[in-house]
Amino acid sequence: MLHQFIHEALRGYKAPEKSCSCGCGGCDVAPKLALLETKAPISEGLRYHIDNGVSLQDNVFRIGSKKYLQLFAEARMLLEWNTISLDENSKFLIENTDIGKFGVYEGKKVPLDLPKVNEEDTGEEIDPDYDLEEGKKKKKKEKKDPPIGKPKRGGSKAYYVYVRDPKTKKVKKVSFGSGGLRAKIRNPKARSAFAARHNCKNKKDRTKAGYWSCNLPRYAPALGLGNKMNTYW
Repeated sequence: MLHQFIHEALRGYKAPEKSCSCGCGGCDVAPKLALLETKAPISEGLRYHIDNGVSLQDNVFRIGSKKYLQLFAEARMLLEWNTISLDENSKFLIENTDIGKFGVYEGKKVPLDLPKVNEEDTGEEIDPDYDLEEGKKKKKKEKKDPPIGKPKRGGSKAYYVYVRDPKTKKVKKVSFGSGGLRAKIRNPKARSAFAARHNCKNKKDRTKAGYWSCNLPRYAPALGLGNKMNTYW
């Protein structure tokens, strides 16, 4: 959306005939993005634009990100210091827009010449201190919690279940059971012997394999072991 607005703003724009931004005072060579003072310290992002001849119009950073706005602010500052030359499109954006500048709206710091565009595109208000590129990386690392307390077949043993440790509040995976349990679940004597041998009536800790092994009959339908049996082994 923003790129469309920029192209519309640049449509029909003509640079002054007797001036150029390359510092020569007037020539037939199209002005380009270049550093006039080679020793001037610049950001890695602006260095990339200069070395690759990329106009600020085609900012390599995501629109609205912290680095996107900083690139415009940096170019505007260097232009005021006469240490950088700009291509026609970049110069037009620097001189005719406030991209890279901030104002205060309803007590909040907001980037200028961007809020309406971004609110329409994302439905969210821009946080001037939020770096969209970093935000994307964080979202990739975030994982949704798996289903809690729902045993499934598979894993390192016959079954597994995810539980939340009440002490640490963290989710952990509990593997339990063996193939032999499937044959015993419908045998009353085998169930009784299993319950006595494993002291099932005292297994209360849901973070332990013993609890889930003892309560396996309760989850029989979900595990493909037949009808639910509201009992220990």
